[in-house]
Amino acid sequence: MDNIYVNTRSSIKITGTKTIYFDPLDIEGTPCDADMVFVTHEHYDHFSPEDIKKVLKKDTQIFVPLGMTALVTEKLLPIQTIQGMLPWQTENHTGVKCQGIPAYNIDMHFHPKNNNWLGYLVELDGKTYYIMGDTDATSEAAKVNAEVVFIPIGGKYTMDAAQAAEFINEKQPKLVIPIHYGDSGVGDDFKKMLRPRTEVQFFF
Repeated sequence: MDNIYVNTRSSIKITGTKTIYFDPLDIEGTPCDADMVFVTHEHYDHFSPEDIKKVLKKDTQIFVPLGMTALVTEKLLPIQTIQGMLPWQTENHTGVKCQGIPAYNIDMHFHPKNNNWLGYLVELDGKTYYIMGDTDATSEAAKVNAEVVFIPIGGKYTMDAAQAAEFINEKQPKLVIPIHYGDSGVGDDFKKMLRPRTEVQFFF
């Protein structure tokens, strides 16, 4: 899909009738073109106030986990269009439907479940996108159906390539985009384990 771009790690941009960013990071220039910005959690490589400011317009709507609302408001003042969200909460902003999906580690401590950090299921122009955030292959994630899935495969802080491939092979979306990994070999391993029915797109 030519309306999708992964800038780095988990920094994602989706365009259409609206321009949407997820966890903006290492943004070049000041495009100031975001209709909506979604933040998955507060780690530095996902919540970068400096990069968010580069994409903001006067009326950009920002969505964050509810527990981050005060922090984001403080860092991004005088921006006031901040919506805190809880897991499974659904919002509809100017025709874009979004839902917060729990994102957490099962056997690691980096992303505790009780932090209520999020991935997001977004419907834009008739297509559904699931940006999983930093998570393992949880029972909650397994309930989500989307045409396009952005899945972390790095293994240190999230599920690894094998776990991610198993998850995708069960869900069989039309397109999967691996994120949050550094070694290209990890991406190659992930692709080899996928069933051929699912298309995979790499950005790095």
